[in-house]
Amino acid sequence: MKLGLIGCGKMGSALLNGILKASDAVDAVWIFDSYSPAMEALAKDAPQCRAADSNRDVADRSDVILLCVKPDGIPTVAQEIAASNNASLCISVAAGVSLAVLETNLASQQRAVRVMPNTPALVGAGASGFTLGSRATEEDAALTKQLLQAVGIAHQVPERLLDAVTGVSGSGPAYIYLVIEAMADAAVLNGLPRPTAIELAAQTVMGAAKMVLDTGLHPGVLKDQVTSPGGTTIRGLAALEREGLRHAMIAAVNAATDRSIEMGASQDQA
Repeated sequence: MKLGLIGCGKMGSALLNGILKASDAVDAVWIFDSYSPAMEALAKDAPQCRAADSNRDVADRSDVILLCVKPDGIPTVAQEIAASNNASLCISVAAGVSLAVLETNLASQQRAVRVMPNTPALVGAGASGFTLGSRATEEDAALTKQLLQAVGIAHQVPERLLDAVTGVSGSGPAYIYLVIEAMADAAVLNGLPRPTAIELAAQTVMGAAKMVLDTGLHPGVLKDQVTSPGGTTIRGLAALEREGLRHAMIAAVNAATDRSIEMGASQDQA
């Protein structure tokens, strides 16, 4: 497989580096970024990469293209890809840019996939949702999932549910950073040194998440397993319920999902 990357920022670099580490199916990699220092930095970190002359040059040389540019740049970049005769698979991570916009600007022989990744992909712990365009095949779906799983987990969903993916996993890391910070603040209030408090809080969040993923048990079951009658945990849980943590988290996901819908509507009208 000849792989192309357009947009050499943090997300594009994370996806590409993860793919290169996890897969031996990539024969050649062509990259391009209008900001040449970003392209040069990636080429230095990943010697397999070769700098292309333009977006069109990447399209001419690649079977699969990762589109990791800002949403407002997608129509122009897609039109440059469309000038190529190559029947490439174009995987876009641009938030709010619909498959309709992608397919309108790409050539008829080119296929599109839309992905919502998240920043933990930078450390190989990403959580992504993806949707196939009208011309994409089941083989494209399998390949997309394989590439995304190089940096975490991936689920195929209908396009209308990508906004919910954005609300949960796209924006979700920020919610958890706030939780970690708050837990650490409370630990400092109770006498722990700040570095110790942050490390304990972060490790606790990571460990709890791993328990959910590795055991397959419902979070409520795991919660009950560590909640003794009259103990410390139930006292803490009661305080969280009293202060509305569950309601606040649901409201946060709903608000982010609504904003994702608004952003998609504005891109479609542009």
